[in-house]
Amino acid sequence: MVRPRIYQSVTSRWVGRVLATLTVLLVGLGGYATLIEPARLTVHRAEIEVPRWPKALSGAKVALLSDLHIGSPSWDLPRLRELVQRVNAEQPEIVLLAGDYLINDIVGGHFVAIEPIADELAKLHAPWGVVAVLGNHDWWNDGAHVRSVLQQRGIRVLDDEALRIDARGSSFVVLGLADIEVRRRTPQQELALAPAGAPLLVLVHEPDVFAKLDERASLTLAGHTHGGQVCLPLLGRLIVPSAFGQRYAAGEIVENGRHLFVTTGLGTSILPVRFGVVPEIALLSLRAPGSDR
Repeated sequence: MVRPRIYQSVTSRWVGRVLATLTVLLVGLGGYATLIEPARLTVHRAEIEVPRWPKALSGAKVALLSDLHIGSPSWDLPRLRELVQRVNAEQPEIVLLAGDYLINDIVGGHFVAIEPIADELAKLHAPWGVVAVLGNHDWWNDGAHVRSVLQQRGIRVLDDEALRIDARGSSFVVLGLADIEVRRRTPQQELALAPAGAPLLVLVHEPDVFAKLDERASLTLAGHTHGGQVCLPLLGRLIVPSAFGQRYAAGEIVENGRHLFVTTGLGTSILPVRFGVVPEIALLSLRAPGSDR
């Protein structure tokens, strides 16, 4: 049966309007994901009860930053200055930097040397110090030089090293693990670098090592995943650079009494897009077990 022309005309107009609407939505979402969300900045506040954390240090604020990728679209030196100001305004006791200050290939990006980046990071203020590890992108750009420049600016870079921090009449240890690109020790050998029995914060770029750590690591802090950069409703995080998929993609993870926090980071890599994963300063309040602070 041949449909009346008026029916065909209405159907054609309806299909055309749907396609036009979908096109507008896709263009709008694309613009948001490339121009708006990557340029946003939020503070992700989280309170974490840390095993063996001293009561004297309960409530300590840790600012965790990762994957700055300065030179990626939306993250240049002026944005880095803004970031430093925002972090300082939060008055953390310690700032931990989880690596990837530099970029490699990214659409629309441009390479920025470590020297001006380190100059800005040197303006971070925290009474217990600014402590860093390097990421894979840093090692791809002469990691030894990156480390040297950061340390010249007063930032303590840990590469398979343990740093004891004394505060409030108590103490804890930050263990900085070598990046997977250059790691030569097993996780158990890494943990043995820290004093036995000390409250231990493990700082590492990639979170996958968490699966092989034991209870000596009170809290592991990592970045690298970017939270997948894109997180879609129902589908979740489509691409996470981890052997564990979405298991260690973002936020706080507790497994067998062991604690991990993965920040979704700040910049972008490969493609300059973020959707549902706003660049963040992770501001963590560490609480001793049984403490109300």
